[in-house]
Amino acid sequence: MTTGTTSPNTSSSATVGASRPAWLRDALVVAGYLGLAVVVTSGQWGHPWRLFHQAGDQILFEWMLAHAAHAVVEGENPLYSSGLNAPDGVNLMANTSVLGLGVPLTPVTVLFGSQVAFCVAVVCCLAGTAVAWYVLLRRRLVGTRAAAAVGGLICGFAPGMIAQAGAHLHIAAQFLVPAILALVFRPATGVTRHDVWRPGVGLGLLLVWQVFIGEEVLVFLALAAGVFALAYALADRVAARRLAPALVGRLAVAAGVAAVPLAYPLWFQFHGPQHYTGMAFATQGFQLDVASFTASARQTVLGDDWLPGLLSPNPTEENSFFGPGLLVLAVVIVIWQWRRPLVRALAAAGVIFALLSLGDELRVDGVPTGIPGPYRLVGGVPLLDLAVPARFALICVPVLGVLVALSLDRVRAARGPSAAPGLPVRLLWAGAVAAALLPLIPTPIRVVSVAPVPAFIAAGGWRPLVPPGRTVVAVPPVTGAARSPVMLWSARTGRGFAAPGGYFIGPSGPDDPAARWGAPDRPTSVLLRQVAETGAVPVLSDADRRQAVEDLRHWRAAVVVLGQLEHGDPVRRTVDDLLGPGRPVDGGWLWDVRDRVG
Repeated sequence: MTTGTTSPNTSSSATVGASRPAWLRDALVVAGYLGLAVVVTSGQWGHPWRLFHQAGDQILFEWMLAHAAHAVVEGENPLYSSGLNAPDGVNLMANTSVLGLGVPLTPVTVLFGSQVAFCVAVVCCLAGTAVAWYVLLRRRLVGTRAAAAVGGLICGFAPGMIAQAGAHLHIAAQFLVPAILALVFRPATGVTRHDVWRPGVGLGLLLVWQVFIGEEVLVFLALAAGVFALAYALADRVAARRLAPALVGRLAVAAGVAAVPLAYPLWFQFHGPQHYTGMAFATQGFQLDVASFTASARQTVLGDDWLPGLLSPNPTEENSFFGPGLLVLAVVIVIWQWRRPLVRALAAAGVIFALLSLGDELRVDGVPTGIPGPYRLVGGVPLLDLAVPARFALICVPVLGVLVALSLDRVRAARGPSAAPGLPVRLLWAGAVAAALLPLIPTPIRVVSVAPVPAFIAAGGWRPLVPPGRTVVAVPPVTGAARSPVMLWSARTGRGFAAPGGYFIGPSGPDDPAARWGAPDRPTSVLLRQVAETGAVPVLSDADRRQAVEDLRHWRAAVVVLGQLEHGDPVRRTVDDLLGPGRPVDGGWLWDVRDRVG
């Protein structure tokens, strides 16, 4: 507890601190977060043909950013696009279109291209999340700037955040979460206009923005806030009864405010063109290993490629990996400050969602144990049945960040006559926190090379050959959860042309709304993908050639373009056999099929 007595050390420290304006110290914290985010993304700056290791996901989000900019500039419907999956198009409200990022980033995308826009988005997601938590901690929960800065650092740059940032913008963009929580949970003295209406309206607007960034984060936030509120109410019933009326009022106002702008987009998502039901993959298979919580992630100074691959579904879902030091620290903090209802509620939320991330069956060091996981209890609940269990561990990130910030603030606040004896305790605790966090220092996100966009496409050589309503077909015309050359070409050219295929989720067919990756494959796309993967040139029949023309008619093709592929020559010979000889263009090969398709 802070007392009225001030030690000489404290006075000296205050004098030094007073020499710097508060805004300058805050600006230094923000600059530190931004600098770290730039370092983490440094593998791509100035290298247009490098993508983060989950290249297919980056291509997806580059295209989404390009689409948002195109929709703003051209005044098109941002919820749907015919630029992919020709001729049926894609319901973008039902996909991770991140319009809440893409629309504000339109100037960046138009001026500098989709790759720069993607990297800027990653920097904003990581640094923005850290800054938002720093502000919330500084204003509401802790009295020292250093404690808030460390808490924000954990919340924005934990291993799970770095893993997601390399691929999933909609998950890494959590900068609205602290603001939403600040409006939901706020001190109140009664149900007044100040406590209900103003924050309720602000909360409703933030919810709308979050829906257009990523609905998944909003669902996880609602679950976490609900568990936290229940745990807090059990820990402090008197405070809960005092705060509940205003909280319920704010939520009601927010729901009314958000319902109006979200009514049509949500209808479009669930009933508009190319809507679907369910998920295109078995979410239950994405779970974490028990041992992952104490292991080191790949993108940290102590990480390696082997162990995380054993303990997580893929490099993007390394959502735990907190290391033993931080977890031990958290246990000590909870025991030490157990009397605080806030700490008890945080601990309850962290433990519950950590357990849920373990999935249907517990695995330890990659070995199934046969022990049922807690997720089985909720796996059939609507919405939760579509959630990826491994991502529940991301809720533990801000829980740990807040706990560490609270502990640093409590130790730093131990002033007064005993300040001098307490100095070693503060230093020891700061050392313990540093020792727990140093192994989690992130390294630059790994990159992989990608074939450049053919100069024929990048320079616009296709434009005179592709009339309105016709498409550019890339070879192979990939559809589904894989690297799609035509999506990258489209993104890097500002979504200049329409194309079949792409990486998205859509219905299985006109009469089957069950979700699947991409559109149903056409025989020619399957054939060309097999050649691209194996390098084996097949013996073709006249039926294959007729089918190719039929598929090109379905896609409304004007030109077929082959860029750089590992097995480019076998693919070229196969397309020559299907369509007749192509001609070389800058960066690839071209087949003009306008006359054949009609």
